[in-house]
Amino acid sequence: SALFRTYCVGDDMTIIDPDIRKAETLPSRFYTDSNVLNEILFSFGNHWHFAAHRSQLSSVHSIDNSLREPMLLTLDGGDVHCISNVCTHRGMLVCSESGKARRLQCPYHGRTFDLDGRFRNMPEFSEVENFPTENDHLTQFPLAEWKGMLFNTITADNFEGFIEAVDARVGWLDIENFSHDISRHRSYTIDSNWALYVDNYLEGFHIPFVHGDLHQVLDYDGYRTELFEGGVLQIGIANEGEPCFDLPANHPDFGQKVAAYYYWLFPGLMLNFYPWGLSVNLVIPEAVDRTRIVYHGFVDDASMLGQGAGGDLDKVEAEDQFVVEGCQKGVSSVAYERGRYSPTKETGVHHFHRILTE
Repeated sequence: SALFRTYCVGDDMTIIDPDIRKAETLPSRFYTDSNVLNEILFSFGNHWHFAAHRSQLSSVHSIDNSLREPMLLTLDGGDVHCISNVCTHRGMLVCSESGKARRLQCPYHGRTFDLDGRFRNMPEFSEVENFPTENDHLTQFPLAEWKGMLFNTITADNFEGFIEAVDARVGWLDIENFSHDISRHRSYTIDSNWALYVDNYLEGFHIPFVHGDLHQVLDYDGYRTELFEGGVLQIGIANEGEPCFDLPANHPDFGQKVAAYYYWLFPGLMLNFYPWGLSVNLVIPEAVDRTRIVYHGFVDDASMLGQGAGGDLDKVEAEDQFVVEGCQKGVSSVAYERGRYSPTKETGVHHFHRILTE
């Protein structure tokens, strides 16, 4: 019986048909099997991840994203460095929280480093031969910046390709001068697989059924999805009288009442642009059935807060959590293996599944 078949990652059942009309969704093991999750998480280092906006930075900033690698951003003058948070002596974490510092000192045995990660000094090491060496500096990791937003990785390249689709639509915004609003910071832990949360984000199909208030401000029939390499853009169109962007005349959407640009970038980065500013959502897998969702808010026009599509994000989040936690229980059932896609409403989900399995 199909209910009780087991699969290996990479077998034929993993393939998502490129024709959405014929395709089946992800096999349930992608949401329930810890081995599958670990293999997926291992690949996250090959992608770019949001680290911070410059408005968040003090001299030392601890990075919290879905890269399972302890890293720091350090601000030294105007230069930002992405360095390892692992002491080169015994592997202790150098810094446990963000803050101001002129140098970094390991709390275990006092080894110190400059803000660029270079070794500075170490107690009780005067008799150690051939010390220090290059291996005693903190490892440097790739860092890229776009309009004040900082992104880190372990091995990814081609940052321009990663951010190209975002820049094409919202690059006209003064994002580098958006201000970090700590009151909009949230961290939620939900009992759901990370991919179910992404699935839910990538379609507006559920809005009339799950988000009653949001449905009142968005034109469901005008809602549309655009696919690009490595990501999905959903464009929310405002109902009459609701807040929308004042788009420049040369913008591809000029003349349309755009209430929100919802960007998802693989694997778990969501950039939600509203007339008031930007909400960054990070999807951080913690276990096969547990995920942490972190919100960062960056404000452009405070007078627009609380209005329109980005008006009550806490309520929308609570409604989404109810759905994905229910789905986690459902996909864990012996009665569920795979589903089908709506060709008109779930192209974003289909695109995500193809990226994930290919």
